[in-house]
Amino acid sequence: MNVVDAHCDALLKLWKRPSLSFLNGELDTSFTRLKAGQVKVQFFAIWVPEEVSEENKFSVVQQQINHFYERVLMVPQMVHLRSLRDMEHLKEGEIGAVLALEGMDAVGHDLGKLHWLYEQGVLSIGLTWNGVNACADGIGEKRGAGLTRYGEEVIALNNRYQVLNDVSHLSIQAFWDVMDLSRLTMASHSNSYARCPHDRNLRDEQLTALIKKDCFIGLVFFPKFVKDEKGATMKDLLTHIDHIGSLGGIAHIGFGSDFDGIHSHVKGLENASKFPALLEQLSRYYSDHELKGFFYRNFYQKMVCKIDPLAVGSRK
Repeated sequence: MNVVDAHCDALLKLWKRPSLSFLNGELDTSFTRLKAGQVKVQFFAIWVPEEVSEENKFSVVQQQINHFYERVLMVPQMVHLRSLRDMEHLKEGEIGAVLALEGMDAVGHDLGKLHWLYEQGVLSIGLTWNGVNACADGIGEKRGAGLTRYGEEVIALNNRYQVLNDVSHLSIQAFWDVMDLSRLTMASHSNSYARCPHDRNLRDEQLTALIKKDCFIGLVFFPKFVKDEKGATMKDLLTHIDHIGSLGGIAHIGFGSDFDGIHSHVKGLENASKFPALLEQLSRYYSDHELKGFFYRNFYQKMVCKIDPLAVGSRK
């Protein structure tokens, strides 16, 4: 069964450890593991650690993009998706690779840098990580403010260029501001707060809003976001699926693993090769139709089908 994974941090690891191999190395999302896990589309996040100085942040973004082009795409079967519609044209054995930006910190107020990122093929942008920047407050900022005027301008540009607006990591107020303004919206890697009360997870009213707006919700595999104690299992992840389903969101659920960005794992979900094990576990409780939705179709229907290949902002 084909899989869409809406979030991983392989580029961060490749940047930190240049000796790592993408082909068959230690990465959770190495090509070998993606292939074994039947991953058809993998999002690769660009994230700059907070300790990087302001003057060097954009250079780190550029370096991670270079790793994407020179190390990920060097594998012939890895295909750069410059439009989400390109998913429709992937051949047997090919894996689509999508660039995503996690936090606008490195861009600052320079829209020229943002346009450069569009040109490189960035198809998804989360305005913040956990802190504050020129666009908005993240969920870790106590102030909890929403979008700035500049943040609103960025959302408008993302709408124009048909770039996904990712609400994972946003403050609660910024979440609602983005929901009001965004055309293509997803939560790439967030779970249910009702099932695990961590601030990075989404409250029921947020999940309901995403469902009503016909958005995609990618469940994340970081144990701290799955279960409010140690020892998270795939059955614990199932409780999040059940809860979001009870809100009417069964056709909106997918996965954003956060592989290579997490230091511990749900038991049995240690890397991308384990997606078939998750499928086997979920097949005990869900229909084949629902399973195909979780692993691929829900993302396709909620996100890809909304991309207009003839729109002004399209890069196709």
